[in-house]
Amino acid sequence: MLDRLAAQDLTIGALAEPLPMSFAAASKHVLVLERANLIDRTVDGRQHRCRLHAAALEPADAWLRCYERYWTSRLDALEDLIGRSHDR
Repeated sequence: MLDRLAAQDLTIGALAEPLPMSFAAASKHVLVLERANLIDRTVDGRQHRCRLHAAALEPADAWLRCYERYWTSRLDALEDLIGRSHDR
């Protein structure tokens, strides 16, 4: 859902449409995302339009970037090890 909202604002129905879930289940997911401050929802009559609140993801992105450096070096070491064993 977040990937699709990164591209454009969508209604809950549009979010639910391609997924193997009911409208009610999608609505529950939207509520969780809204409570986590990851999306903003506006109501216009019966339409509930959702918009990604990307700034809320910045702390998680920064935290993951710290570990990305660690995992990059570890995966590079693994690649070297596999390359050496393959050359034998």
